[in-house]
Amino acid sequence: MIRIKGFVSLAYFIFYLVLKVGAAAADAIADGTNGTAEPTHFSVRVGAVLDSNSSMGAAEDLCISMAHSDFYALHPDYRTRIDLRRKYAGDELDVASAVLELIKNEEVHSILGPQTWTEDKFIVELGAKACVPVISFTHRGQCPSYTQSPYFIRIAPDDSNQAKALASLCQGFEWHTVIFLYEDTDRGSQFLSKLNKAFQEADIWLEHVVSFSTSAEDRQIMKELKKLRAMETRVFVVHMNVVLGSRLFRLAKRVRMMSEGYTWLITDRLGNFMNSIDSAVIDSMEGVLGLRPHVPKSKNLDNFRTRWEKNMLMMKPERTGRELNVYGLWAYDTVWALAMAVEKIGPVNPGFLGSKNSKNGNDSFNVRISQFGRELLRELQNITFEGLTGNFHLVHGQLNPSSLEIFNVLETGAKTIGYWTPHGGITPKLPLTGKLSYSTSVKELKSIIWPGDSVKRPKGFAIRRLKVGVPKKDGFTEFVYIPKDPQTNQNNFTGFSIDVFRSVLEKLNFRIDYEFVPFTNESGLSNGTYNDLLHHIGKDFDIVVGDTTILADRAKYVDFTLPYSESGTVVVVKDEKKKDMWIFVKPFRWDLWLMIISTCTFIGIVLRILEHRANKDSDSVKPHKEQPGLLFWFPIAALAFPEKNMVVNRWSRFVLVVWLFMAYIIMQSYTANLSAMFTVDQLDFRFSNDYNIGCQKGSFVKDFLIDRLHVNELKIKEYSSIDEYHDAMTKGSKNEGIDAIFDEIPYVKLFLDRYDSDYKIVGPTYRTDGFGFVSSLSLIVRYAQVCFFFF
Repeated sequence: MIRIKGFVSLAYFIFYLVLKVGAAAADAIADGTNGTAEPTHFSVRVGAVLDSNSSMGAAEDLCISMAHSDFYALHPDYRTRIDLRRKYAGDELDVASAVLELIKNEEVHSILGPQTWTEDKFIVELGAKACVPVISFTHRGQCPSYTQSPYFIRIAPDDSNQAKALASLCQGFEWHTVIFLYEDTDRGSQFLSKLNKAFQEADIWLEHVVSFSTSAEDRQIMKELKKLRAMETRVFVVHMNVVLGSRLFRLAKRVRMMSEGYTWLITDRLGNFMNSIDSAVIDSMEGVLGLRPHVPKSKNLDNFRTRWEKNMLMMKPERTGRELNVYGLWAYDTVWALAMAVEKIGPVNPGFLGSKNSKNGNDSFNVRISQFGRELLRELQNITFEGLTGNFHLVHGQLNPSSLEIFNVLETGAKTIGYWTPHGGITPKLPLTGKLSYSTSVKELKSIIWPGDSVKRPKGFAIRRLKVGVPKKDGFTEFVYIPKDPQTNQNNFTGFSIDVFRSVLEKLNFRIDYEFVPFTNESGLSNGTYNDLLHHIGKDFDIVVGDTTILADRAKYVDFTLPYSESGTVVVVKDEKKKDMWIFVKPFRWDLWLMIISTCTFIGIVLRILEHRANKDSDSVKPHKEQPGLLFWFPIAALAFPEKNMVVNRWSRFVLVVWLFMAYIIMQSYTANLSAMFTVDQLDFRFSNDYNIGCQKGSFVKDFLIDRLHVNELKIKEYSSIDEYHDAMTKGSKNEGIDAIFDEIPYVKLFLDRYDSDYKIVGPTYRTDGFGFVSSLSLIVRYAQVCFFFF
C-alpha cells in the first residue's frame, strides 16, 4: 500500500514538473526567445481569473490548459501564441484585485473567467476602460447590452431561453400553476424575473416563490417543504447550485414529495452537474425532468473527455467524480477562438498606450489602454468554427443561442427524452428539418418515468383530500348504493351518481384526493333526510355526492353543480284501460246537452212559424202528425243540406244564420273535447283529499305536496323502494294503500321500467332543477380560482 502511494506521489511530481517546464517554455516564447536572441513567435498576454476553491474552477483550469496545448500542437506553424497569465481568487475582493493586477501590471489584452455578475460588473467596467475584452463562459445572469458594454463577451447562453423552454414544457404537459424554488443570489433573482415573464406570455401562473440561502440548514429547508406539501400545486421548478439542490431533493424524498403526483423540473444550474452528483442523490431525484445545453456527440469530444479524465486523475488522485461539464467545454472553445483571432491579427506589436488619469487623482486605478484589444474584439466577432460544444459563433457579443436538451433522471442517470430550440420549440430529435413552426407538443418525446416510478403524466395539481358525504338509501339503489364487502367489512360505493362523480374527476386537469363517508348513524342506518345531510357540509363533509335535488331553498346555504339528470316531478296512477261505450256524449255535460236540444227545438219552432206565414204552399207545410219531428230536424237538416233552399223568408234566413254560427261553435268545442278525452285527458290529474298519495321517504317531495299543492299531510304516505310503491298502489287508498305516486322523473322512470304496463304518468310536470353535487360556498370560491387557470 505504501509503495502504491509512493508511486502515485512520484507520478504527480513528474506531471507537475512537466507543467512547470511547459510554462517556462511558454514564458520563453512570450519573451520572443527560444534559447537564442532571435524571436520565433509573437505572444499576446491573456489573463484568466479562476476560483481555486471550487471543483468547477479546477475543471475549467485544466480545460484551458488542454485547449492551449491542443491548439498549438495542431497548428505548430502559427506565428502567434497566447501567453496565459492565471490568477486564482476565492472571493470577490480577491477577484477584483487579481483583475486589476492583470490589466495594470501584467498588461493582458483579454480576460477569461469571471463567474458571477458582482464580479463581472467591476471587471467589465475595468476592461472597457482599458479596451480589454472580458470573456465569460459561465455568466448566465443579467448584463448590460452589447452597445453599452461592447467589451463584454458572454459565451454561456442567456437564461431567458431556458425560461421559455420551461414555459413550453408546462404548456405541453398542461400544467397551469407552478411553484419556483431558487437559491437566494443575484443570479437566482434575475432568473426569477425572466421565468415570470415567460410564464406570463404562456398563461402560466407562478403561484408561489421560495428562496433558500446557500447556507440554509436542513431544518429550514424541511420546514419550507412541509408548507409546500400542504399546497395544492404539485409542479416545482428548481434553480439551485449542485450542493443546495442535492440537499433539497434528499429532504424532499424524506417528506414524501418525490412520490406519484408530484412534478419536479430543474434548470441547467443543477442539470449541468448530473455526472458528478452522488448516486444517493440521483436515487432521490428519480423522475425529475431537467434542462441543460445540448452538446452534440463527436469523436473529438469523446477523445477530449478521455484525456481530461486521465489528466484530472493525475493532478488530483483523491477526486473520484467525473466533473467535466459544459462550462469546461465552453472554456476550451473560448481559448481556441482567442487563438484564432490572435493569429488573424498577425504579428503586430500588442502594446499599451499611456495611462488615463483618474478623476479623483488616485493612481491605483489608472490603467493603460490596449492597442490590441479593439482589433481582438473585432476578430472575435468574426470567428466561426466547430468546437467541442458545436458551432461557435458570436452574435452581438454573445454565443449564438443553442438548443437545450430535455432529460429524465433515472436510477442509472440522466436519459435524454427530447430537445428544445429557440425557433422550433419542443422536438424529439435534432437537427430540425423542413419548415419550422414553434411547437409545445410533448407527444413525441420519449417515455418518461415520473416520481414514484409512475408512467402516468402528473396533472400538476392535487386538491387536499376531500370528505365526500354519501346518503344511505334502502331503495332506488341504482343511484347510490353502499354495500359492505364481506371480506374486508369495508363500505363499497356504487351507483349512477357515484359513477358520474368519478368520471368527472378523471376529466379534470388536476388531481383530487377524496374519501367517501356514508351519512349513517351508529347502527349503520340513514342519519336523516337530505336536508339534514346538507347541513353537515362544512362540518363533517366537504361535498355531498348523490341523488340530491337542486332547490332554491337549499342554495341559500350550499352551492350546487350543474344538474346531471332530468328534472321535474310527475304523478303516476294506475293505467285504467276500460273503455266507455257512451264516451261520445261525455264531451259535454248533461245540462249542456239539454240546452242544445232545447235550443234546436226552439229554432225549429221559430223557423216553422216564419216559413208557414210566408208560404203556406211550400214543401215545408207537412201534415200535423209530422210537424213535431219536423220542428226538431229542421235546424239539423239546414246544417246537413245547406245547398237546398229550405227557407224563403228573410227573417227565417236571419235566424238560420245565427243558428248556424252557434252550431259551428258547438261542433268545434265537441270535437276538441272528444279529442282531449282520448289524448290530453289522460294527462289530467287533480290532487284531492279523497285518496292517498305516495312519495319517497326523506325527499323534499313531501314538503312540496304540503306547501305548494296544499295536500293534507294525513293523505301522504312515504315509501323507500320501488316494490313498496307497487304494493301500496295495488292495495289502493281503501286498503291503506295509495292511488297515486308523486316523485321525481328519474325515480319514476325506474318504477315504470319495472311495471310499465300497469301504470302511466298523468297531469303536468312540476319543474325542478334535477340532481346535482353539493359543496359549501367557501369551497366553491376557492376552487373557482383554480378552475380559472384550467378551463
